[in-house]
Amino acid sequence: MKAAAPFPASGFEPEFVAALKDIFERQIAFNRVLGLQITKIAPEGVCAQIAMKPELIGHFGHQRIHGGVISAGLDAMGGLAIMAAIGARHMDEAPLQRLQRFGKLGTIDLRVDYLRPGIGEQFELRAEVLRLGSRVASTRMEFLDAGGMLLSTGAAAYIVS
Repeated sequence: MKAAAPFPASGFEPEFVAALKDIFERQIAFNRVLGLQITKIAPEGVCAQIAMKPELIGHFGHQRIHGGVISAGLDAMGGLAIMAAIGARHMDEAPLQRLQRFGKLGTIDLRVDYLRPGIGEQFELRAEVLRLGSRVASTRMEFLDAGGMLLSTGAAAYIVS
């Protein structure tokens, strides 16, 4: 995946970006628990960060982030990438009308490969849509440390209608 561009250089209207950030970061309660903060929303992909905090530790002896945090973060990012792709597909609609299209979005299948232990103070998550069909979408996701080292990868399928 490509490096993140400065946020929010996305091609979307500021109103759409602000509403999507609000849904993702504030209204989805579990994303608040994870501390997911969007850094990029663009039709070609999305990026976010998670700051390490005590509630996210999976192995107290090594201060590793819990694998469930990684999988949940990757799943959330796959969904966000699909939201951006759907938003881009329907640019002829008003921003708030496009946001209504996400009501039926749900995970069908999720695969996560844990490549290295998640140790650090900050993590980056990236996702892109591989295929956006009329009923199902497929995504690829990455979980990296602050230095850009790949820690985990994910692939998922989502119902979109």
